Amino acid sequence: MANPTPATAEPTSGAPVDDKRWLGLAVIAIAQLMVVLDASIVNIALPSAQRDLGISDADRQWVVTAYTLAFGGLLLLGGRIADYVGRKTTFIIGLIGFAGASALGGIAQNQEMLFAARGLQGAFAALLAPSALSLITVTFVEPKERAKAFGVYGAIAGGGAALGLILGGILTEFFSWRWCLLVNIPVAIIAVILAVPLIKQSRAEGDRRYDIPGAVTVTLGLVFMVYGFTKAEQSWTSPETLFFIGASIVLLALFVLIEVKTSHPLLPMRVLLDRNRGGSFITSLLVGVALFGMFLFLTFYMQGTLGYSALKSGFAFLPFSAGVILSAGLASKLLPRFGPRPVMAVGLAMGTLGMAWLTQLGVDTAYLTHVLPSELLLSVGMGLTFVPLSSTALTGVAPHDAGVASAMVNTTQQIGGSLGTALLNTIAASATAAFVLANGAQSIAEAQVVGYTDAFRVAAVIMAVAFIVTVTMINAKPGAGASSEVPAHVG
Repeated sequence: MANPTPATAEPTSGAPVDDKRWLGLAVIAIAQLMVVLDASIVNIALPSAQRDLGISDADRQWVVTAYTLAFGGLLLLGGRIADYVGRKTTFIIGLIGFAGASALGGIAQNQEMLFAARGLQGAFAALLAPSALSLITVTFVEPKERAKAFGVYGAIAGGGAALGLILGGILTEFFSWRWCLLVNIPVAIIAVILAVPLIKQSRAEGDRRYDIPGAVTVTLGLVFMVYGFTKAEQSWTSPETLFFIGASIVLLALFVLIEVKTSHPLLPMRVLLDRNRGGSFITSLLVGVALFGMFLFLTFYMQGTLGYSALKSGFAFLPFSAGVILSAGLASKLLPRFGPRPVMAVGLAMGTLGMAWLTQLGVDTAYLTHVLPSELLLSVGMGLTFVPLSSTALTGVAPHDAGVASAMVNTTQQIGGSLGTALLNTIAASATAAFVLANGAQSIAEAQVVGYTDAFRVAAVIMAVAFIVTVTMINAKPGAGASSEVPAHVG
């Protein structure tokens, strides 16, 4: 559920107008849609892929986590590379790499090959997404046109998940789960062919040094933490679990130290230490933890417990996507009048109630009485949360920091999704195993639902913590927002 916040640029007087800019926007939109689709399309295909490749319940989360972790961990570095190497160049490289990684995943013969392919997809998405965002920023310099262009970008970000769920259901139902990955290949090829003549090159000037130590330490730290949570399914106190979680804490602390000391940080600490921005990033991280877990377990509940087909599951998720899109429009009207805190607080309260409703699922509960109401509560709540959260993330930011502040919203959601999927999958698998041990193998279906509801219970608590963070930390006034003088680079 990534909700990217575009950085905008002031128009340059006398800048030449690109007559092909709207066709270029269509190409960028195709590429962005592919990235957004891939986050949701695989959720529907996951049960089929798990059966086909013999993936265990404990390891299935890596199909999602490998992508989100690489994406979130490398997104800030990807933005820097796009700025310095050239946005058109990295856009095309990202498309080609994403297609290649998709092909690798589509022909995967075992779980290791699929996990590796998903990680590669995430890495190239981290190059592609900020390139696309930067290209829009530098192509559309007139304010009204720029607003329209970002409107298209925002609609794709909000509505792409719905299309992914339906497309994933159709491809899995009538072809194979493999086509949920292979479908990216023709899309990427078309985008590359069109990008060459339609998109213009641009790059940042001045200091182009990379914070490689920062990128390495933060990415390794996150990978170790996710892996530690995964191993915790066997034992929270085992030497292996404690080693990886402990190593992750050390690496992330080292990352902070590097960012404080280096003259060209990947993530300047001043971006995080502002009260409103810091609160919005923490909220974004927590929401990512809860939401990614919800999608994973609700997919398995629909297909495994309710017996839905992949296609029916896709359509069953549609109310969620529709609710987010509609309530986001409402939030954009409420935000200038009431400010971010009241709107976000109401949204997160609704999200907490929706997640709590999911804890009441059972083997015999119905979609209309349990799943649908919780989806509607969650979706409206998230729509009310995403819009003010994105705005607050840029409140009072210095012009030269606006790009990295914008990217941080996407990064925290992806990292939250990675950690949440690993943590909640461990909780669910442990609860299921304990129930089977206590009640016998004849209760497998009930044991799985016990695991799902335990995960939803933890997700509800995490959502409630996000509500508390918002109420206590966010204090931006109505009308406060991002600096209007924002550089044309992201990251």
